[in-house]
Amino acid sequence: MAQINVLALDYGASSGRAIAGSYDGRSLSLRELHRFANEPVSMRGTLYWDLPRLYHEMKAGLVKAAADGGFASVGIDTWGVDFGLIDKAGKLLSLPVHYRDSRTDGILTKAYERIAREKLYELTGIQTMEINTAFQLLALAEQDPGLLQAADKLLLMPDLLAWLLTGADGAERSIASTTQLLDVRTGDWSEEVMQALGIDRRIFGAVVDSGQMRGPATADLLSELGIPAFDVVSVCGHDTQSAMAAVPAKQKDFIFISCGTWSLFGTELDEACAGEKAAALNLSNETGYDGKISFLKNITGLWLIQESRREWMREGQTFGFGALEEMARTAEPLRSFIDPDEPAFVPAGDVPERIREYCARTGQAKPESIAQIVRCIDESLALKYRRTLEEIQACTGRDYGVIHLVGGGAQSALLCRMTANACRIPVIAGPVEATVYGNCAVQLISRGELSGLAQARDLISASPDIKVYEPDPDAASAGAWDEAYGRFCRMLETK
Repeated sequence: MAQINVLALDYGASSGRAIAGSYDGRSLSLRELHRFANEPVSMRGTLYWDLPRLYHEMKAGLVKAAADGGFASVGIDTWGVDFGLIDKAGKLLSLPVHYRDSRTDGILTKAYERIAREKLYELTGIQTMEINTAFQLLALAEQDPGLLQAADKLLLMPDLLAWLLTGADGAERSIASTTQLLDVRTGDWSEEVMQALGIDRRIFGAVVDSGQMRGPATADLLSELGIPAFDVVSVCGHDTQSAMAAVPAKQKDFIFISCGTWSLFGTELDEACAGEKAAALNLSNETGYDGKISFLKNITGLWLIQESRREWMREGQTFGFGALEEMARTAEPLRSFIDPDEPAFVPAGDVPERIREYCARTGQAKPESIAQIVRCIDESLALKYRRTLEEIQACTGRDYGVIHLVGGGAQSALLCRMTANACRIPVIAGPVEATVYGNCAVQLISRGELSGLAQARDLISASPDIKVYEPDPDAASAGAWDEAYGRFCRMLETK
C-alpha cells in the first residue's frame, strides 16, 4: 500500500509537539517536526494558558508538516479539565485559566453544600479534585458570573484548538469525561449535576465519540498558511486516553501508568466501576477509545521533579533529568517519603523546601541534598503506585501480572525499577511517545487504514524503545520494600 501520513498535535502541560506519523501497511513511524514550550502566564493574580502562542505554534507545526511530505489529517490531544468560553459572535471571551490557578481553592466545601459527594460520584464516577471543570465553573459563577452569562459555548482544550482550525464545535467524549459533568451511566451530560451546581447546560455542545471526523480545515486558514486541505479527526482528546490506546498490552487484565507531569495509574475495563468502594477510594472512570473505561487514579507525577529542577535552576544549579537520576541512584535508599498528592505540592515554587518541611512534619529524616530529594520523589511515586494497585485490585477483584508504564517516565530506568520492586510485578516501559502513537492510531482507524484497537496495539508493540524491568529476585530487596511500604502507609494515615 502507499504510505499515508497523519499529524499528531500533542499538547502537554509543559510542552507541545507536532509529530508526523507515517504508516506503510507494516509499521508506524514517528518524526518530530516541531517542539515548543507551553508556559502559563500570570496576569493580575490569575494564571492563564497562553492560547494565542499555542495556536501560533500549531500553525507553525502545520506548515512544517506540509513541507515534510504532507498529511491527510490532524488529531489534537491535550491535558484535561481546562476550557475556553466563546460568545455568540465567535470570539474568545477570556484566555483559558490554568488548572493550577488558585480560584478553586476551598471550592469543594461549597460544592458539597449543593450536592453530596457520594451523589456526585454516583452520577459521574470521577475522582474528585478541585481542578475538575465542574468546580472551575462553580468558582467562576461566584467570582465572575458575567463571563458565563456572555458565553455561548464552552470548549475543552482539544475541542477549542480543533474549533480554531475548523470552526466546528463539539465535545469529544474522552476529554468530556474529565469534567465531572458527564453521566457515567448514559455517557451524556448530567442535567442533575449541572442543576445542582448551577451550571448552564446550554453552553455545552453534543458529545462526540473518539475517532469521528470533526471537519475540514477552514479555507481562510489554508489560504493564510499556504498549505493543502486536510481533515481534523476527534482523536481521544485527553492525552491519557490517547496514551491508553497505545498501551502494547497482550493480555486483557493489565495495569497502565501514563507517566508524565501527572501519573495516571489504572486499568482498562469494559464497564464503569463506580460502586461504594471505588467512591471511598476516589477512583475515576474516564472514557477511552471505543467505549473502553480507564479505571484510574490521578497521581501527581513528574511535576515534582520538573518543578524541583526549576527551583534548582533559579538557584544557579542546572542539571538535566538524566544527571538528576544518576545523582539519586547514589543516595541512601528508602530513607524518607512524601505523599505526592499533598496539596502543598500543587503550586509552582520551592518544591524541595516543601518536601523537607513535609518530612520534618511527619517525623522523618529531612532529605537535604539534590540526590536525596530526587530519590525521595521517585521512591514515593513507586510506593504510591503500589497503594493504588491494591485499591484497584480491591475494586475489580482481579490480579494483574504486569504494569505497562508509558510516556516520559518510561525514560527513567530508576523509576521503572523502583516501581517493579515496590509492586513486585514486571514493568514494561514504553513507548515513550505513547500519546502520539495513540493519536496517530485513532486517525488511521478512522480513515480505515487499521481495523481497530487490537491491530493498533500490535503495531505499536514493535516500538524499539520498549524495555522490561523485573523485580529484584532476592528476598532482602522484597523485604526492604515491604517494610518501606508499611512506613509509607502509616505516614499517609497519620500525616
